[in-house]
Amino acid sequence: MSPDLLFWFALVLKMAVTAGFVVGAAMVAERAGPAIGALVATLPVAAGPAYVFVALDHNSAFISASAIGSIAAHAATAVFSLVFVVLAQRFGTLISVGSAVASWFVVAFLLRLVPWTFTTVALANLAIFGACIPITNRYRHAKMPLIVRKWYDVLVRAVMVACLVAAVVGLSGRVGPLVTGLLAVYPIVMTSLMLIFQPRVGGPATAALIANSMWGLVGFSACLFTVHLATGPLGTWAGLVLSLVVSVVWNIALYALRRRALLRR
Repeated sequence: MSPDLLFWFALVLKMAVTAGFVVGAAMVAERAGPAIGALVATLPVAAGPAYVFVALDHNSAFISASAIGSIAAHAATAVFSLVFVVLAQRFGTLISVGSAVASWFVVAFLLRLVPWTFTTVALANLAIFGACIPITNRYRHAKMPLIVRKWYDVLVRAVMVACLVAAVVGLSGRVGPLVTGLLAVYPIVMTSLMLIFQPRVGGPATAALIANSMWGLVGFSACLFTVHLATGPLGTWAGLVLSLVVSVVWNIALYALRRRALLRR
């Protein structure tokens, strides 16, 4: 098999595997309601496989450096979520999702211009999430109506995720670790949920799903910090596995806390 053919075969396989992860997670989110669905949506089901595939071609130093770019870009996801949650109360899908996506790219691009260190990127995340979470809290309690799945749902999600994986894997060797980190954490799962849910269940219910994801996104930040700190001393694969454990444990803890709060009411 020629090198070019082998490259395209591997790329298609990577796109298909990652799309399968995300589509499965989105289906679980549909049936679980806003609170539990948000916890599923904030697991590293897209960024995780993207990092695994990048790690096949790069060393632990590249992965650790990429995580700094990912942490910076992830702060843009808090703004992305806030913009959608607020606009979805009054506007349709095009304006709500379009504005949220535009805000992510603008904020992520601006964050990319900053020469981040571990300390500064941590402070930026604390400040941005600390501002966005209180604003979105009031929108968390809208109920999710019963959803009837359309024939094109799986196809739309699969195509969106596949395009992201193609961009991350295809560009990572040319754009360096910082931009690779930015691309790896674009909120593709949340974008797909917005596009699928809002036309059918309305803005407030979809906004409740995204608003409930804010604390889960904080756990994703912890996951990315683990990638940065652990891949160097522990090695790439041990660091990535540990970061996944951090994300899962964080979301399980959130679920336990929310369940306890409901039982007290």
